[in-house]
Amino acid sequence: MTLKLYGVLKSRASRVVWMLNELGQSFEHVPVIQAYRLADPAAPDARFNTASRAFRAINPNGLIPSLEDDGLVLHESLAITLYLARKFGGPITAQSLAEDGQILQWTLWAAATCELHCTPIVMHLQKSSDLEPVRPSIEALRGPFDVLEAALAESGGWLVGGRFTVADLNLAEVLRYAQPARELFDDHPRVDAWIEACQARPAFQAMWAARETETV
Repeated sequence: MTLKLYGVLKSRASRVVWMLNELGQSFEHVPVIQAYRLADPAAPDARFNTASRAFRAINPNGLIPSLEDDGLVLHESLAITLYLARKFGGPITAQSLAEDGQILQWTLWAAATCELHCTPIVMHLQKSSDLEPVRPSIEALRGPFDVLEAALAESGGWLVGGRFTVADLNLAEVLRYAQPARELFDDHPRVDAWIEACQARPAFQAMWAARETETV
């Protein structure tokens, strides 16, 4: 059965598309737009959106992305990328129990420690280029950036196993939301070089090109 991904690329579905590109897996893409982007998401002619009854039957949380795989339905973008890594294997996933633990550690760290401070930055930029209103979020990220800078120095540039893995993908997609705060990256050159290397990968570039031309 074909993998079916619900969402749009201007959402956390971007992480899943990048992951599928890395794995070379084809998938059916069902565009589901965020309800807040529509004037009236309940209108009869409204685009398929996160408030649509048909989508709520798939994901009662009303959030994107969701993934269907042979009867299994998964939500939460970071959980989906970890599932795909384990399902399809290869160098992007854990090669040992220790690596599996490290991948889980960095993914949970991205979600619990970083994302709540990164998201306000990217959301604010939709309204204004002045980052001063999100200064508390920027300052809150300095400690985590210090931790990551030291970890990359010790590990040789990648988070796990000396190679690019799903841990790098997950964390890079979270920290992408903070990239407009250039001072964080300028003050942490290893983090800056690492995220540039992640985003230079052909699988990311293909996802980003599709995102930039997305019409929904």
